Amino acid sequence: MTADPRRVLHDVFGFTDFRGRQAEIVEHVTGGGSGLVLMPTGGGKSLCYQVPALCRPGLGVVVSPLIALMEDQVAALRQQGVAAAALHSGLDEEERRRVSLDLSNGKLKLLYVSPERLAVEGTAERLARGNLALFAVDEAHCISAWGHNFRPEYRGLTMLAERFPEVPRVALTATADARTVDDIRERLSLTDAPVFRGSFDRPNIRIEVAPRDNAAAQIAAFMDEAGDGRGAGIIYCPSRAETERTAARLKKDGYDALHYHAGMEAADRRAAERRFSSGDPVVMAATIAFGMGIDRPDVRWVAHLALPGGPESWYQEIGRAGRDGAAARAMLLYGAEDIAVARRRIAESPAADGQKRLDHERLDRLVAIVESATCRRRLLLRCFGDDLTEDCGNCDACLNPPRLVDATEAARKLLSAVHKTGGRFGLGYVVDVLRGKPLDRITSLGHDKLSVFGIGRDVAEGAWKNIARHLLAHGALELSSDTTLPVYHATEAARPILRGEEPVLLQERALREAARAPRRGRARGAPHTVSFTDGPVETGVFDALRAWRKEEATRQSVPAYVIFPDRTLAEIAAQRPLTLDGLAEVHGVGASKLDRYGLDVLRVLRDAG
Repeated sequence: MTADPRRVLHDVFGFTDFRGRQAEIVEHVTGGGSGLVLMPTGGGKSLCYQVPALCRPGLGVVVSPLIALMEDQVAALRQQGVAAAALHSGLDEEERRRVSLDLSNGKLKLLYVSPERLAVEGTAERLARGNLALFAVDEAHCISAWGHNFRPEYRGLTMLAERFPEVPRVALTATADARTVDDIRERLSLTDAPVFRGSFDRPNIRIEVAPRDNAAAQIAAFMDEAGDGRGAGIIYCPSRAETERTAARLKKDGYDALHYHAGMEAADRRAAERRFSSGDPVVMAATIAFGMGIDRPDVRWVAHLALPGGPESWYQEIGRAGRDGAAARAMLLYGAEDIAVARRRIAESPAADGQKRLDHERLDRLVAIVESATCRRRLLLRCFGDDLTEDCGNCDACLNPPRLVDATEAARKLLSAVHKTGGRFGLGYVVDVLRGKPLDRITSLGHDKLSVFGIGRDVAEGAWKNIARHLLAHGALELSSDTTLPVYHATEAARPILRGEEPVLLQERALREAARAPRRGRARGAPHTVSFTDGPVETGVFDALRAWRKEEATRQSVPAYVIFPDRTLAEIAAQRPLTLDGLAEVHGVGASKLDRYGLDVLRVLRDAG
């Protein structure tokens, strides 16, 4: 006998209604159906399998790729009174024995398991001896070689349909293009099952892109604007060393900053993850090794110091901001060398030709987005099959529409200078020639006698960098891969520009001197605005609730947000319920949490006046 999904949603999770396509997905899976769920990060995928697992008789098995993700999900479910556990290589012998005993005794309702652990001999046999409610494959794009985050160990999940044909299978992912979707469905035998595609739009995230000039100053200015002193932020760095340098610089400037990369000791990585989950306004400088499955809802901003791997990975990474629905920001800084390095990496990759073509397509789509003078969100969502009917109004191109100007003549000068200097120099040298600088190296090579010497004095040095970035993005310039220093040379695509047959249009600001972002300093003690509710929120009460939550989370050694997210605390502060019945009506307060924390919350409200 199955339970009522809406009753489970309210009593366990404290929500009054499903959102988007959750209701039809939950109904389908609860009724024994399989399917593929495509929703953005923060779109509510977890409920699509958690609610059916609690409604159906038997054990729900969730395959997840990361230990940290599994542990956070289990901690959150236990807070809601659900008998949940995780089985992975990070458990010590005592913990593994306890989980195995609970599994054998039928005490668990949800079991999170890594794909490696599921493949261990005996695990599938043990599961087969019990009653299974469903299998959920989270981050399902990992099963596909066409996916941006392929994991070979996921291939073993093809056995689920073979060994458990009667058990519903639901695959879930936030990032999958059409080819990856087809591959997921084939690998998991879901070709006859429906695909539930929710809207990928996250309108609360403001998307911004800028040429990288002075990254430290630009990020500092962005953090001052985007951070409110409470929500956490993530800075994605292109290298392990850069994560450490960035974190050190931020600490020196007074920020609570950490670094994270795959080269760290496992214990140090886990400590950084726990610190980030603490509920404090921590800044994490990390490689892309950090982030998959990050559930912290109050991340207020995400920044990238270099071009991401493609639209899919970029959207997944910026989607870690604003999961609570409040306003969030995303900033991408990139340079011409990012594009060249990405193209060179693809060309030198040992991957098959088909994979290289796909990687080039992804890169080209991303370059088109960051070089665009029109709504970036429309172009980005188009990569996921979403077509907005109008511009988003919440990206830099919409908020500050750029004015395009004809830069063809300047582009021709740059291409000519690259050609006449022999295609053997970096951009700095070529620009020095264009600007007529009589440097020793230039005069010794006789380049001060060239017709291009000094013809670019009227164009600022920073503007020349932007012109080169544009030409590199569109393939008229390339960087040589056989030198230790970046050497520019023109390609066949430069010919129609040099002949005046193809115009070059740039944003007007790209032809001005690249302005160095001013460092305004960190705003301390600034008033905080809570934007989760329509009603007024008393920040003093909100702060008191957060302080209580932090103490409680520390006592239990769990992430602060699994007790109550900021949105729930803000609604409590706005409504100021006087009774347990009143508190039960607040979004996110389920029966278990009401029983565990209700009296404490009411006490905090009374003490806060």
